[in-house]
Amino acid sequence: MPSERPSSFHRVLVIGGGNGGLSVAGRLRRQGVTDIVVIEPRTEHLYKPLFSYIAGGTARAKEVIRDQGAVTPKGVSWIRDAVTAIDPETSSVTLATGATVRYEHLIVCPGIQQDWDAVPGLAEAVSTPEVASNYTLDLAVKTSHLLQDVTRGTVVFAQPPGPASCAGAIQKPMYQACAYWRARGVLQDIRVVLVVPDATVYGVPEVDRELDRKIAEYGIELNTASTVAEVDAAARTVLVARSDGRRTRRLEYDALVIEPPQSAPDWLAATALADPSDERGFVEVDPRTLRHRRYPNVWALGDAAATTNSKSGGALRKQTMVLAKNLTAVLRGRRPSARYDGYGVCPFTVSRSTVVFAEFDDELRLQPSVPFWHGLVRERRLTWFLDRHVLPWVYWNLILQGRA
Repeated sequence: MPSERPSSFHRVLVIGGGNGGLSVAGRLRRQGVTDIVVIEPRTEHLYKPLFSYIAGGTARAKEVIRDQGAVTPKGVSWIRDAVTAIDPETSSVTLATGATVRYEHLIVCPGIQQDWDAVPGLAEAVSTPEVASNYTLDLAVKTSHLLQDVTRGTVVFAQPPGPASCAGAIQKPMYQACAYWRARGVLQDIRVVLVVPDATVYGVPEVDRELDRKIAEYGIELNTASTVAEVDAAARTVLVARSDGRRTRRLEYDALVIEPPQSAPDWLAATALADPSDERGFVEVDPRTLRHRRYPNVWALGDAAATTNSKSGGALRKQTMVLAKNLTAVLRGRRPSARYDGYGVCPFTVSRSTVVFAEFDDELRLQPSVPFWHGLVRERRLTWFLDRHVLPWVYWNLILQGRA
């Protein structure tokens, strides 16, 4: 549908037209809530879980793009604009065009900000031919071409510390590339280095065992409790620092695929909604009800919310269910009783046709969607087919409409 001119007041205002914003709006509409408006400046909607497949050379860019108006749920209005400020005292938001929109209830889910300037030299390096990422569509395409052309040398994959959107996703193109290089007979000539900030490759013991097995299989050099502290594009080196600060070392690279540090958008961090105890500016919410602790007509979910779960698209599905139930209850004069259980998921594509389907809670305990089937975390072709082919269809046709 075409974007609307902003009117002065709406019953439910949703900031962000991504996965979380559209799916929670769709759920609310299906539960009988009316006058729901989504504020989103982009005209194209992107299915981000496929970015890693694009970077790994097993998906095409055109598969992830749809028209924003076409995927907005029926009965939900869309204001094509960007939010620049929120005043929770007056229950109003300010838009980039200068318009002010008031709300009865506000849902904040604008996503996360990629801080390329947080690592010295990274912003400049990512514009060079040897450095890429799979966290934006254009860089995922760049990564695909970069990795396909490698036949020898050192390739570094690096993950930052702190909360990030599907932090482990930087590993996915690495495993796909290793399988590709092995099939071409050049893997033995390539030094593959993985830098992760945690004490183990992911932090969930059952997942670590599967990933450690693939790391050994491909001969990947794993650097745990480490981060990239600096990038020198001219010298093509990275400074790898131990998380405990004990030692650093310079590492030359022929290709660098890196995930930038992340935080809440600057404009959001500057509002009264930000958690005062979190310097990254995420919205302060009860992590179970997803309601703001100080402003009861404000809710947040997804990457911008200060929840305890691992940030991921899979976590959003359960969050939208809980938030929609709780907000609907409040609109009908009842207490919110639905609880988010901290579910998170990261499907690791560990070859070009298999996935390690990692599902866990916010205490890093396995939480399989199929109850008691802990074996789902093992490398399987079935979960690859689910992740690569089934879930994209479910996303476009069911999730964004609030049906799944």
